[in-house]
Amino acid sequence: MTEPITATLDDPETAREEGRRKMDWARQHMPILDSLWTDFERDRPLAGETVGMAMHVEAKTAILAELLAAGGAEVAITGCNPLSTHDDVSAALDAVDGVTSYAERGVDDEAYYAAIEAVIAHEPSVTVDDGMDLVAAIHEDHPELVDGIVGGAEETTTGVHRLRAMDDDGELEYPIFAVNDTPMKRLFDNVHGTGESTLASIAMTTNLSWAGKTVVVAGYGHCGKGVAKKAAGQNADVVVTEVEPRRALEAHMEGYDVMPMAEAAEVGDVFITTTGNRDVIVAEHFERMDDGVLLANAGHFDIEVDLDALSELAVDTSEARDGVRAYEMADGRRLNVLAEGRLVNLATPVALGHPVEVMDQSFGIQAVVVRELVESAARGSAGQSGGRGPRDSEYAAGVHEVPDELDREVAETKLAAEGVAFDGLTDAQREYMDSWQHGT
Repeated sequence: MTEPITATLDDPETAREEGRRKMDWARQHMPILDSLWTDFERDRPLAGETVGMAMHVEAKTAILAELLAAGGAEVAITGCNPLSTHDDVSAALDAVDGVTSYAERGVDDEAYYAAIEAVIAHEPSVTVDDGMDLVAAIHEDHPELVDGIVGGAEETTTGVHRLRAMDDDGELEYPIFAVNDTPMKRLFDNVHGTGESTLASIAMTTNLSWAGKTVVVAGYGHCGKGVAKKAAGQNADVVVTEVEPRRALEAHMEGYDVMPMAEAAEVGDVFITTTGNRDVIVAEHFERMDDGVLLANAGHFDIEVDLDALSELAVDTSEARDGVRAYEMADGRRLNVLAEGRLVNLATPVALGHPVEVMDQSFGIQAVVVRELVESAARGSAGQSGGRGPRDSEYAAGVHEVPDELDREVAETKLAAEGVAFDGLTDAQREYMDSWQHGT
């Protein structure tokens, strides 16, 4: 089995100290997880469970993993992207009681999937995924473990899309909550988190300004909206490309130029993909781009920018800056790819991911969802007179929306931490909203 991260580092003690320092800073600014910590330590709702995680292993994620361990779980974690792991944080996390971390930055495909196998070897009863690689590996290679799994949670848009396709094919064998789709995630993490972290990472990696540049945003979902909004706020001119007519119209009505990528390729200075799909920027687009453009992916996997086609067109490549590879065309133009086409807000050398406060909300949802899955299994088992095992959930196999009361719980915790008061419905208002008999 793949060894934990601390077995691969030259100076694990120094790494642990630095990682712990980052984690402590993050926890100071995560009031939702801090509030849940009190309950989890006291009630131990996850006692006896094993949580397998494939996530971006950096300081905020580490606090979630540590919280789950505080709730009584054994936690095994690895990365969901070869370039998003912070090795010092992974080492610090591996030193936490109840946590084993296999995440390591810069591994090749073989080592990446070996680490996922190492997590699976712990025989998780709950999975927490970002992109669905862990769920896919369990279903494809370890179907014998499915009966022992109470359920899972999926963090990101791409993973939810893959899971829904798997569910539509009748291949998803246990319940999974679509954490990405709940309001406390998509309205903040996807919009503000992706928008702010993407622009910050690109600016820090290149040392270039946004003002006056034409930024082409591919896709106008929640992530694309956030990138476009933040870029416009930095005084960039924003162009949106879309394949969905209503989103294209929405972008147009919100003041952005909307055009096909083939046209945008001729005017853009910075191209940021946010689609979660493949082949968004391809050879015909590279041929139309100006010298010096920046190409970045803020969607998910490294297939949005067709790097194979770009390599074939290039006569030479070089490392222009740390995290920036320049592809020189035959006519002398240089097209610059950030972070090897992987998630730019997590995979550049200076990337820190989403702001701490934003991930506090998303990971608060993850924590209460894991708690709900375990409690549901207990309720489902207790309600049966026999013939069903302890892993019987009240939720059927498939993709599920996060229960609204859990989403509201996290929102209320956040507002309380911020000292923000808000109104509630009166009994008369509630009766009015619930009745069909009240007219004009």
